[in-house]
Amino acid sequence: MFEKLEGTILRTQDYGETHKIVTLFTREKGKIACIARGAKKPNSRMASITQPFIHGVFLIQTGKNLGTMQQGEVILSFRKIREDIVKTAYTSYLAELTEKTLDQQVVESYLYEQFFFSLQAIEANKDSDIIMMMYELKLFKKAGFAPVLSQCVHCERKESTYAFSIQEGGFLCSKCKYLDNHAVSLSEKLTKLLQIFSQVDLQQVGNISVKNENKLILKQLIEVYYEQYGSFFLKTKKFLKQMHFFSDWYDRDE
Repeated sequence: MFEKLEGTILRTQDYGETHKIVTLFTREKGKIACIARGAKKPNSRMASITQPFIHGVFLIQTGKNLGTMQQGEVILSFRKIREDIVKTAYTSYLAELTEKTLDQQVVESYLYEQFFFSLQAIEANKDSDIIMMMYELKLFKKAGFAPVLSQCVHCERKESTYAFSIQEGGFLCSKCKYLDNHAVSLSEKLTKLLQIFSQVDLQQVGNISVKNENKLILKQLIEVYYEQYGSFFLKTKKFLKQMHFFSDWYDRDE
């Protein structure tokens, strides 16, 4: 059976001497994997359409096991991402997080759009850290371990500021903060930012301006939260952290 599917390439891996296994995030079927025969050959018509982050329409011959990619048509190449090591690092992380978190062949229309909008925003030079955090929180929600950010996770009290508790899984109000001595008190600004990151669609992202010190706090909170509740080790996140470390070291040396 042949199906025409719109999707974005999350991952490729070598298969034999000349083939690739391609993992796609598709609009119609969610995450799927298929074989692209001959895609490792430089002159193959499959080579150009099986590059990382290519967004296109693909003709897939489906079966009980791995399908076979017969052909594809590029809609967006995201070339500016693939030519920039920093943008590539962020996008690779979002792609790996998506690939590891989602189940095979489960339609995820909302997340599909959010992932696509994330790539568009990164290519358009919007703040990659903000894009990353917004997408992470949406993916955490789908996976069932998102922090509670709309009210106190314990008593459901609503306040303008909270403490963020890794242990309790979200916000603690002033009356419940005693439950976690390690909860991080947040300003009203940081509280609101986390709520915006969690609730606002990536399609609506404008030029959000956040101070570097505030971004660092929020990034660290989300990172530690994932380490507590997430299920997978992510090589791309390790590389992203190393890249920031060397960038900071170089800036200090200058």
